[in-house]
Amino acid sequence: MKNICELTALEIRDKILAKEITSEEVVKAIYDRIESTDNEIGSFVFLRKEKALEEAREVDRKIANGEKVGELAGVPVAIKDNIVSKDEPSQAASKMLEGYKGIYDATVVERLKNSDAIIIGKTNMDEFAMGSTTKTSVYKITKNPRDLERVPGGSSGGAAASIAANQCYISIGSDTGGSIRQPAAFCGVVGLKPTYGRVSRYGVMAFSSSLDQLGPIGKTVKDVALGLKVIAGADEYDSTAEQLEVPNYLEYMTGDIKGMRIGVPRECMIDELNSDIRKVVEESIERFKEMGAEIVDISLPHIKYAAATYYVLAPAEASSNLARFDGVRYGYRGSDIENIDDLYLNSRSQGFGAEVKRRIMIGTYVLTSGYYDAYFKKAQKVRRVIKQDFEKVFNDVDIILTPVTPAPAFKLTDKKTPVELYLEDMFTIPANLAGLPGLSIPAKEIDGLPIGIQLLGKPFREQDILKAGDAFENKIKERV
Repeated sequence: MKNICELTALEIRDKILAKEITSEEVVKAIYDRIESTDNEIGSFVFLRKEKALEEAREVDRKIANGEKVGELAGVPVAIKDNIVSKDEPSQAASKMLEGYKGIYDATVVERLKNSDAIIIGKTNMDEFAMGSTTKTSVYKITKNPRDLERVPGGSSGGAAASIAANQCYISIGSDTGGSIRQPAAFCGVVGLKPTYGRVSRYGVMAFSSSLDQLGPIGKTVKDVALGLKVIAGADEYDSTAEQLEVPNYLEYMTGDIKGMRIGVPRECMIDELNSDIRKVVEESIERFKEMGAEIVDISLPHIKYAAATYYVLAPAEASSNLARFDGVRYGYRGSDIENIDDLYLNSRSQGFGAEVKRRIMIGTYVLTSGYYDAYFKKAQKVRRVIKQDFEKVFNDVDIILTPVTPAPAFKLTDKKTPVELYLEDMFTIPANLAGLPGLSIPAKEIDGLPIGIQLLGKPFREQDILKAGDAFENKIKERV
């Protein structure tokens, strides 16, 4: 029999609503779990135990009195450290924001609270969401709960690790080039990057504003569907959040995907793909065929340029967004300052880590007058062509299936160059460039390491990939 911490978000919610268990008991069990495991794993950077227990008791009171409660009634949820919450540390895992506390709640935080979720704390991440390992955090290194010698992925490594370690039930991460889906695959959990504009970015520390997106990580596809339903929707504080109705995603999970057309891009089955990953993708295609889906060979001819395009555009936007951290208004102020030049130079060189500085330098370079046309402008054109490739393909298929990563989780001690690390996101980046929803689902374990597959959908059709993902998940469970 599963213990409390091993249950899914839906199972816990239903038990709380049925009065089989109280939210307070669940929250206490979760904090006990964190206390016993997190010294080794390092998922969390801040816990709000007293407030969380108070909120849990309030949910229990409402249930006992027959009052209406929200969709996440008493379920413990975690949020990433780059999401602002009022009067609580919100530091994006950077020395630059050391000691900063939010002065308001991000829209996703507000919506979680309104749904009666219990926010238990902030998860570790790569500094300012720049990285694929969760090793660039100023706090500590997070380890993969499935193998403590390996990385959990990044930048939402703490978020994925917290789910894999049964330290919470839903964790909200951010995804700029794969930062939800890649760690979800490495840790053997489910991660969803919604369509750009489906979830408000208000209150999220910007990395690359045209690419950043928030989404849920959970143990099952149904759990992330529940999380998305709560946080999605238009927002008067974010003009990029679309004014579209948010479906009840759980209603689409019928298990029937007969006749669904699933495209497999031939450009993703490349020579560089790890043999185990290739095998899992091929086996997953067979599972979908068994369920009655139609597999279609497709071509996305320009996605081979996606990683290069991303690493021009994302650093360019980052160099602009992070210019506000100058040691004057807020953030870290450097030492040994004698003049204004020292203030800027020392504050930024001391406050930012190596990876953040690397990307700021790349971004500043491609935006300079002599290189703007050659790099930034050309990258914008390639981005448009990549988006057009997807639009054309989606005339013939319902969803697209690809690998999530080129290889399974690598060791913490592996020495990888920045370029090698950047290529970890080669299969996830295209969805960000095109603004598409993407879902990472565990497909198999090989030698104890989880391997995931990725499903991409049409804009604002998250229900398609969630429906297919849920059916696939159930099929996999049947075979275990």
